Amino acid sequence: MTVIRILPHAALCPEGKTISAAPGTSVCEALLENGVAIEHACDMSCACTTCHVIVREGFNSLGEADETEDDLLDRAWGLTPQSRLSCQAIVAATDLVIEIPKYTINHARENH
Repeated sequence: MTVIRILPHAALCPEGKTISAAPGTSVCEALLENGVAIEHACDMSCACTTCHVIVREGFNSLGEADETEDDLLDRAWGLTPQSRLSCQAIVAATDLVIEIPKYTINHARENH
């Protein structure tokens, strides 16, 4: 099992959290399965940016983002070079440290 440490997020996990996930699981699935209610408006189909995370440690273990993910990330709030859509970031054997950005952009909920 791979250890994922989630940095504190005021609304989703104020104290931060450490969870385990099987390699091959998406970061989004791992968060949801462990009680971290990250938004995922497109039901993990790589069609929005609501599950955007910043991978503070272990980024290179996730494999490369495809063109669709890269295009979507360009619209994410708080984009960094270590940003990924958690629904597309597949856990490998390397432990991860994840930051969930303070804000997310949900075009459907915000009537865009």
